[in-house]
Amino acid sequence: MELALRGRRAVVTGGSLGIGRAIARELAGEGVSVAILARDAARLEAAARDLQAETGSTVIPVSADLSHAEAADDAMRKAVAALGGVDILVNNAGATPMGRIGDTPDAIWAKSINLKLMGYARCARALTPAMRERRWGRVINIIGRSGHQPRANYIVGSSVNASLLAFTHALAQECAPDNVLVTGVNPGPIRTPRWDTLTAQGAADTGRSAEAENQAAIESTALRRLGTPEEVAGLVAFLCSDRAGYITGTMIDVDGGGTRCI
Repeated sequence: MELALRGRRAVVTGGSLGIGRAIARELAGEGVSVAILARDAARLEAAARDLQAETGSTVIPVSADLSHAEAADDAMRKAVAALGGVDILVNNAGATPMGRIGDTPDAIWAKSINLKLMGYARCARALTPAMRERRWGRVINIIGRSGHQPRANYIVGSSVNASLLAFTHALAQECAPDNVLVTGVNPGPIRTPRWDTLTAQGAADTGRSAEAENQAAIESTALRRLGTPEEVAGLVAFLCSDRAGYITGTMIDVDGGGTRCI
């Protein structure tokens, strides 16, 4: 399928590892110039070099901690200057630890809210005005299915993700008249370093081994396997294209059939 994305310009936050890196690779492979953002400058620069070598497209590293408003705004300005504008924003940065209410102090709540919820909002606030002026743009929020399937032992992540579901709907309503489309993608169990961390944390909560925790997650899916970052990335690339020009304000689960609701 020809996605006709060549020449577009994208920002992918959390782009040095896992799902974010796979999305950056997929877009760059379609001829998109990409700015990837993350906090670890050395890892980010290495990822940018590797992705550019793999795809032949421009991949620019922009190191930033999006949990701070000034740093987020500065990073967006740098990305716009480096790319000459931004057509696509993929919000992906933010990792919330497992934990129950009694084990989760205010500092963890604040860190998760500032990085994921407010980080997504800050990036969108900085980049969508120009998209709306040009009457073309895409915002893809990588959220997580715990927003509509809350879990007691992932109380912060469930709460932040639920907020991002509402944020995505509201932003889509605002931007739709200007042909800026906003969608959410909810990955389920995807084989990444982040998944390994969550599995270890979940095992500590349940008293099972990490292997047993991982197997339980696999058995919760209809496909009986973990997903790959590339399977998320392929959907994101499609949502960025004009082939998805009538899709906005909705959420798509990429979870092997693990979410069962009407």
